Amino acid sequence: MSFESTLDFGQIGLGLRREMLDDMLADVPKPIDFLEVAPENWLKLGGRFAKQFKQLTEQHAFICHGLSLSIGSPAALDVEFVKSLKAFFKEHNIRLFSEHLSYCSGEGHMYDLMPIPFTEEAIKHVVSRIKQVQDILEQTIAIENVSYYAAPGQEMTELEFTKAILEEADCQLLLDVNNIYVNSINHGYDATHFLMGLPSHRIAYGHVAGHYTEAEDLLVDTHGSPVIDPVWQLLEKAYDVHGVFPTLLERDFNIPPMNELLAELAIINNLQRAALKTNQPTVKQSA
Repeated sequence: MSFESTLDFGQIGLGLRREMLDDMLADVPKPIDFLEVAPENWLKLGGRFAKQFKQLTEQHAFICHGLSLSIGSPAALDVEFVKSLKAFFKEHNIRLFSEHLSYCSGEGHMYDLMPIPFTEEAIKHVVSRIKQVQDILEQTIAIENVSYYAAPGQEMTELEFTKAILEEADCQLLLDVNNIYVNSINHGYDATHFLMGLPSHRIAYGHVAGHYTEAEDLLVDTHGSPVIDPVWQLLEKAYDVHGVFPTLLERDFNIPPMNELLAELAIINNLQRAALKTNQPTVKQSA
């Protein structure tokens, strides 16, 4: 399965939340090249919200970042849900679909993203499920490196596990820079080493976000606060190592006025421009 270029290398995105809908319908600010939504939040909406969403997707570029595919779950894949995603993507011209390298269901649905054991058995299981999803959707998907707070049954490093999934499933990577930083603090590894070990040609796009400091050695990935300087510095390093790739700002709650979000998007833009001036190669979404 070949990769299809869905976003331009220097594009900048913002996660769309329902409370932003009226403002976005009035005017999507020029710095925003694409918008991202969780399809689960829009799939079954009707009435005014459905009409407004359709109006936006007809006029602007959209991608989807899933919450409940549960790619690492021991339970059977929800094939009917994947088929509903396919129809939704077609209706709204969704350019790319990404999901978390985690799971959120077993005998029931959990309202959190649980860590997949870093084992050979888990690799085989996850790879087969990603391939099944890609076959149903008839498109390549991107898998996000996630934040995690425990590593049960660990047989290999997070980096080794992630790279094996990407290679064997022949899928793309959603590179979440904040998750790398959070995990590096919580699990005591070198964030730059992890970043440099990722395959550049697999990167579809990136996420950057804020987090909550519970303790000096415990960060919680919340997407509820501004991005901090060490995460911006890691994004700068990512562009240096992998070339400039499309990058999206996530903000899930404590959503500030649009001018504050635009200020963070401006930082992404400045980092991309600076990287391009150094003539770094850009990420290619083909293989």
